[in-house]
Amino acid sequence: MSGSLRRVIISTKKAPDAIGPYNQAVQVNSTLYISGQIGFNPSTMEVVSGGVVAEAKQALTNMGHILEAANCTFNNVVKTTVLLADINDFAAVNEVYTTFFTANYPARAAYQAAALPRGARVEIEAVAVVGDIHTVE
Repeated sequence: MSGSLRRVIISTKKAPDAIGPYNQAVQVNSTLYISGQIGFNPSTMEVVSGGVVAEAKQALTNMGHILEAANCTFNNVVKTTVLLADINDFAAVNEVYTTFFTANYPARAAYQAAALPRGARVEIEAVAVVGDIHTVE
Protein backbone atom coordinates (compact mmCIF):
# COMPACT_ATOMS: atom_id res chain seq x y z
CA MET A 1 0.00 0.00 0.00
CA SER A 2 1.53 3.27 -1.04
CA GLY A 3 1.25 6.45 0.99
CA SER A 4 -0.60 6.94 4.19
CA LEU A 5 -3.83 8.65 5.07
CA ARG A 6 -4.01 11.55 7.47
CA ARG A 7 -6.69 11.40 10.18
CA VAL A 8 -7.51 14.44 12.33
CA ILE A 9 -10.01 14.44 15.19
CA ILE A 10 -12.10 17.62 15.08
CA SER A 11 -13.50 18.93 18.36
CA THR A 12 -14.88 22.23 19.58
CA LYS A 13 -16.36 23.39 22.88
CA LYS A 14 -18.89 25.44 20.87
CA ALA A 15 -20.73 22.19 20.04
CA PRO A 16 -21.98 19.47 22.41
CA ASP A 17 -19.53 16.88 23.66
CA ALA A 18 -20.05 13.36 22.32
CA ILE A 19 -22.40 11.33 24.53
CA GLY A 20 -20.78 8.04 23.57
CA PRO A 21 -17.57 6.55 22.19
CA TYR A 22 -17.30 8.77 19.12
CA ASN A 23 -15.93 12.15 18.05
CA GLN A 24 -17.75 15.28 16.89
CA ALA A 25 -16.02 14.86 13.55
CA VAL A 26 -13.15 13.00 11.92
CA GLN A 27 -11.24 14.30 8.93
CA VAL A 28 -9.43 11.82 6.67
CA ASN A 29 -7.36 13.68 4.09
CA SER A 30 -9.86 16.14 2.59
CA THR A 31 -13.04 14.34 3.69
CA LEU A 32 -14.76 15.42 6.91
CA TYR A 33 -17.25 13.07 8.57
CA ILE A 34 -19.51 14.89 11.05
CA SER A 35 -21.31 12.79 13.65
CA GLY A 36 -25.06 13.10 13.96
CA GLN A 37 -26.08 16.29 15.71
CA ILE A 38 -29.23 16.61 17.76
CA GLY A 39 -30.63 19.78 19.27
CA PHE A 40 -28.40 19.80 22.33
CA ASN A 41 -27.61 23.08 24.01
CA PRO A 42 -23.81 22.71 24.39
CA SER A 43 -23.74 24.40 27.79
CA THR A 44 -26.45 22.25 29.40
CA MET A 45 -26.20 19.07 27.28
CA GLU A 46 -30.01 19.04 27.20
CA VAL A 47 -32.22 18.98 24.13
CA VAL A 48 -33.60 22.47 23.52
CA SER A 49 -37.30 23.02 24.07
CA GLY A 50 -39.66 24.17 21.34
CA GLY A 51 -40.11 21.04 19.26
CA VAL A 52 -38.62 19.86 16.01
CA VAL A 53 -38.03 23.35 14.53
CA ALA A 54 -36.01 24.53 17.53
CA GLU A 55 -34.14 21.22 17.64
CA ALA A 56 -33.27 21.33 13.93
CA LYS A 57 -32.00 24.89 14.28
CA GLN A 58 -29.82 23.94 17.26
CA ALA A 59 -28.54 20.76 15.58
CA LEU A 60 -27.48 22.73 12.50
CA THR A 61 -25.98 25.51 14.63
CA ASN A 62 -23.91 22.84 16.39
CA MET A 63 -22.89 21.41 13.02
CA GLY A 64 -21.84 24.90 11.90
CA HIS A 65 -19.48 25.18 14.87
CA ILE A 66 -17.93 21.81 14.01
CA LEU A 67 -17.53 22.87 10.38
CA GLU A 68 -15.89 26.08 11.56
CA ALA A 69 -13.45 24.09 13.72
CA ALA A 70 -12.42 22.25 10.54
CA ASN A 71 -12.07 25.53 8.59
CA CYS A 72 -15.23 24.79 6.60
CA THR A 73 -18.69 26.23 6.06
CA PHE A 74 -22.02 24.70 5.08
CA ASN A 75 -20.88 25.19 1.46
CA ASN A 76 -18.32 22.41 2.03
CA VAL A 77 -21.02 19.87 2.92
CA VAL A 78 -21.67 17.40 0.09
CA LYS A 79 -23.97 14.85 1.82
CA THR A 80 -26.32 14.86 4.79
CA THR A 81 -28.54 12.30 6.44
CA VAL A 82 -31.58 13.52 8.36
CA LEU A 83 -33.18 11.23 10.91
CA LEU A 84 -36.66 12.15 12.11
CA ALA A 85 -38.68 10.77 15.01
CA ASP A 86 -41.76 11.53 12.86
CA ILE A 87 -41.54 11.73 9.08
CA ASN A 88 -44.44 14.19 9.21
CA ASP A 89 -41.88 16.75 10.48
CA PHE A 90 -40.08 16.58 7.12
CA ALA A 91 -41.46 19.90 5.79
CA ALA A 92 -40.81 21.77 9.06
CA VAL A 93 -37.19 20.55 9.16
CA ASN A 94 -36.75 21.52 5.49
CA GLU A 95 -37.74 25.09 6.35
CA VAL A 96 -34.92 25.28 8.91
CA TYR A 97 -32.49 23.32 6.71
CA THR A 98 -32.75 25.86 3.89
CA THR A 99 -31.70 28.69 6.20
CA PHE A 100 -28.34 26.93 6.71
CA PHE A 101 -27.93 25.37 3.25
CA THR A 102 -28.80 28.30 1.01
CA ALA A 103 -27.30 27.25 -2.33
CA ASN A 104 -25.64 24.23 -3.91
CA TYR A 105 -27.62 21.89 -1.68
CA PRO A 106 -25.81 18.70 -0.66
CA ALA A 107 -27.03 15.25 -1.57
CA ARG A 108 -29.33 14.01 1.19
CA ALA A 109 -31.28 11.12 2.60
CA ALA A 110 -34.06 11.45 5.18
CA TYR A 111 -35.57 8.67 7.25
CA GLN A 112 -37.96 8.16 10.12
CA ALA A 113 -36.19 6.43 13.02
CA ALA A 114 -37.90 4.42 15.76
CA ALA A 115 -36.09 6.48 18.42
CA LEU A 116 -33.33 9.08 18.59
CA PRO A 117 -30.90 9.78 21.47
CA ARG A 118 -32.28 11.62 24.50
CA GLY A 119 -35.77 11.78 23.01
CA ALA A 120 -34.67 14.11 20.21
CA ARG A 121 -37.06 14.74 17.31
CA VAL A 122 -34.31 15.19 14.67
CA GLU A 123 -30.66 14.20 14.14
CA ILE A 124 -28.50 15.35 11.22
CA GLU A 125 -25.11 14.00 10.15
CA ALA A 126 -22.94 15.21 7.30
CA VAL A 127 -19.97 14.57 5.05
CA ALA A 128 -17.98 17.58 3.86
CA VAL A 129 -14.97 18.17 1.65
CA VAL A 130 -12.27 20.33 3.19
CA GLY A 131 -10.79 22.97 0.91
CA ASP A 132 -11.94 25.52 -1.63
CA ILE A 133 -15.04 24.30 -3.43
CA HIS A 134 -16.11 25.68 -6.77
CA THR A 135 -19.42 24.52 -8.18
CA VAL A 136 -19.49 23.85 -11.90
CA GLU A 137 -22.91 23.66 -13.52
